[in-house]
Amino acid sequence: MKSDKAGRGGTFLILDDDVTFRSRLDKAMTRRGYHTICLGTVSEARDAIAQARIDFAVVDLRLGDGNGLEIIDLLRDTWPSARAVVLTGYGNTPTVVAAIKAGAVDYLAKPEGADEIIAALTAPRNTQPAPPEAPISPDEARIAHIETVFEAAGRNVSQAARLLNMHRRTLQRILKRHQDQEEAS
Repeated sequence: MKSDKAGRGGTFLILDDDVTFRSRLDKAMTRRGYHTICLGTVSEARDAIAQARIDFAVVDLRLGDGNGLEIIDLLRDTWPSARAVVLTGYGNTPTVVAAIKAGAVDYLAKPEGADEIIAALTAPRNTQPAPPEAPISPDEARIAHIETVFEAAGRNVSQAARLLNMHRRTLQRILKRHQDQEEAS
């Protein structure tokens, strides 16, 4: 759990088992003035919700030790004013309905940018956020997908390349180029 003093934007729970995505979102929310609590499991999130006030949350649907909807329920019961969105790569209509019934204010598909997440969380109740001014580019979506598969393959380049149906060296070049671009920005 990352802990430093609360930011001007409130406390922001990031619950996702994808370490790369969680780290990227942590940096983005910290830059925007939020105090972040970054976790990867349902059990860690239960403990954090009991110990600290949560103002905003981004919750992955599928986690290694349970379902993120459990956390949406717990968050609603513990901190009624908290606002949460479900962010997942495994969306379907029944889970959208379940997320909204559990108390999520929105249901977003991965990968989604920090600005879109904040817009969904801070939109007045019973209104829809404006469409993004700069939607995610196809290249960004491709890189996010590649990184997700790479992480799911245990950061094994050969296995990830097979899953992505590409040559191992091609995957290595893509990952290296993306890493260099992130470090430059």
